[in-house]
Amino acid sequence: MESSIQVGINGPTVWVKVEGKGSFLNSGNLKEFAREMLDRGYREFVVDLADCAMMDSTFMGTMASVALRLKELGRGHLHVVHCRNRSRELLSGLGLDQIFDIRADGTTAPECEALDRASKDLSRDSKKQEQTETMLEAHEALCEAAPENLFRFKDVLDYLKQDLHHKTSSK
Repeated sequence: MESSIQVGINGPTVWVKVEGKGSFLNSGNLKEFAREMLDRGYREFVVDLADCAMMDSTFMGTMASVALRLKELGRGHLHVVHCRNRSRELLSGLGLDQIFDIRADGTTAPECEALDRASKDLSRDSKKQEQTETMLEAHEALCEAAPENLFRFKDVLDYLKQDLHHKTSSK
C-alpha cells in the first residue's frame, strides 16, 4: 500500500491528510513541515485520518511534539478528525487524547492552497541518522505528553540513543 502525507494551508489552518500508513518512514517529513509552519506563525493544525490505515508510535509521537510545541507557545491546537476506533484507541492508549482534540467526524480537508504530497522515498543511508533522530524525538514527546509512557518506551529510547551515539562517534 502506497503511503503519503498531503499537506496544505487554508486561511489560518494547516491541514495534514494521512493516506495509508503514518509511520517512522514519513514522520521526518511531517516534522519538518510542521516546524516550518510553526515558524511561519500557524497555530491551528488539523490531521485528517480518514484514509489512514495505521500509525506507529513514531508518527503519533511526531504529532505529540507538534501539540506540545503549541502548548509551549501558549496558543493553538492540534485537531485529529475522522479518527476511527482503532486510531482513537492507539492515541488514547498513549494519553494523547489529553493534548489532542480527537473527533470521529469532522469537516473534510478544504481545497487548500497547496495540497501536495510531502512524502518521497527516502534514500536509506543519507536519511538513516535523520530518521533515528526523528524517532527519538517522537518517543521523547510521547513520554513528555504522558509520563507513564516512559515505562512503555524505555527500551526503545535506550536503543535509539545508543544507535545515534554509535553513528555520531563512528564518523
